[in-house]
Amino acid sequence: MESVLAIVCPGQGAQAPGLLAPWLELDTCRDRMGWFTTVAGIDLLEHGTESDAETIRDTAIAQPLIVASGLAALLELFPRPSEGFTKVSVGAGHSVGEITAAAATGVITAEQALVFVRERGRQMARAGLVTPTGMSAVIGGDADEVLAAIELAGLTAANMNTAGQVVAAGTLEQLASLAAAPPAKARIVPLPVAGAFHTSHMAPAVERLAGYARAITTREAHTRLVSNRDGHIVRSGREVLDRLVSQVNSPVRWDLCMQTMVDLGVTGLIEVPPAGTLVGLAKRAMPGVELLALRTPDDLEKARAMVAEHGDRPDPAADPEWTFVIAPTKGVLRQAPVAVGDHLDRGAVLAHVHGDSAEVPVGAPQGGWVSQWLVRDGDEVAPGQPVLRLAPRGAS
Repeated sequence: MESVLAIVCPGQGAQAPGLLAPWLELDTCRDRMGWFTTVAGIDLLEHGTESDAETIRDTAIAQPLIVASGLAALLELFPRPSEGFTKVSVGAGHSVGEITAAAATGVITAEQALVFVRERGRQMARAGLVTPTGMSAVIGGDADEVLAAIELAGLTAANMNTAGQVVAAGTLEQLASLAAAPPAKARIVPLPVAGAFHTSHMAPAVERLAGYARAITTREAHTRLVSNRDGHIVRSGREVLDRLVSQVNSPVRWDLCMQTMVDLGVTGLIEVPPAGTLVGLAKRAMPGVELLALRTPDDLEKARAMVAEHGDRPDPAADPEWTFVIAPTKGVLRQAPVAVGDHLDRGAVLAHVHGDSAEVPVGAPQGGWVSQWLVRDGDEVAPGQPVLRLAPRGAS
């Protein structure tokens, strides 16, 4: 059976006091978190080690902390991102975790992700102050009865996680009404968030974020990114960013994301910090898939073993569309005499990247024809950056 590896990134509510403490024992991770703190303008080192649960419940703190911790852990798992790009077949994120996934799949840089999530957190926190709102998980019960009870209370089904877990969002009075009269065989669990996310209550944040998004340069996703809006695979960097904006006041369909991963034949799934929530959902919805919650550096050895076992990406030639050729390292790209429309064999050298101390060839991962150069001769490129669009043989 073909192995397919997915990396998933959790959303708000997954954070816990001290979540960064074990990671900061790694000098590389501490250095990165120091840089992320500077970029985000928030003391992530302190909030990830010393701050209590109530402090990190603040939306403006929780969101950058979640994204930064996920990215830092990914850079420990894949110190050279280009190695991860050739191993991971699917990426996805729940709510704010989709920003982590967008950076991990190369759509935006880590720095862009941290600035964007900082502003997302600030704008959503402000929107949450207009009216006291919150979210509660409805666990168990008949699916139709649960949705009917949520609607009757005037709430929104903001997160459809699994058939047995729906998150309701709205005013505190509406949530209290639901808790007082829960659906049969269901229990209500308040979530540690400070607003009715993914509902109309967050509309004030959308316009501001849309303006920021228009100023951000994006790249095409270098692997399949599953959108939490509808479970669709999104390749266009601009569309990914547009969806990151619109998701703020739109429901999260994590149930559809998991179904897409099942349909893609995912065999192994790793959840990055603050890990545990999405693995818990996958245990019920993705039977037979090997799962790992990457909670601390002690889990890195097992994660690397899973990458080795499940991380061989499918043959790109099986993709009915094109695939990307990516830069293997940082440096100046010098194109080989390859033109759009040329038909190539697998392994053909398309370019060389001239780094500080080495010249690294860029080879075709499959046979096919050159659809489009994405960079120019002499451009500076980053590891994992798409440089050429290659269509499989037989594509029109």
